[in-house]
Amino acid sequence: MDLLPKKITDKAVIENLIPQKAPFVMVDSLHAFSSEMITAGLTVTAENIFTQNNVFQEPGVIEHMAQSVALHTGYDFFLKKEQAPTGYIGAVKKITIERLPKVGDTLLTTVNILQEFMGITLVSISTECNGKVIAMGEMKTALA
Repeated sequence: MDLLPKKITDKAVIENLIPQKAPFVMVDSLHAFSSEMITAGLTVTAENIFTQNNVFQEPGVIEHMAQSVALHTGYDFFLKKEQAPTGYIGAVKKITIERLPKVGDTLLTTVNILQEFMGITLVSISTECNGKVIAMGEMKTALA
């Protein structure tokens, strides 16, 4: 069941849902949300700290993936009217990046919650650009 009434594209709202602050924000939209998944977006800009020569670099793609996970936690706690705790990446597994996006491209990342136990979450992540999967992998996150 999708608990998101409509797509959220207000950057101020998104930034209030994650612990990262500018210039280190790598998500700018929330497209779908449920207790088991989230789809988050990012439009690549020339000003992004991970953009070099009009190409969004690997660390930016991975950080976008991680912040998509953080956005799930932040929005979940927002719905509960609670303050979201800080989270940390515990492990990054099996990350593959097939292609790097360019300035103007929009990333859509879907995070599926595989397992949650005592503040530790295992997720699978898939990032699309222009309708094609360009990155995928798994992460384990822990709440502080």
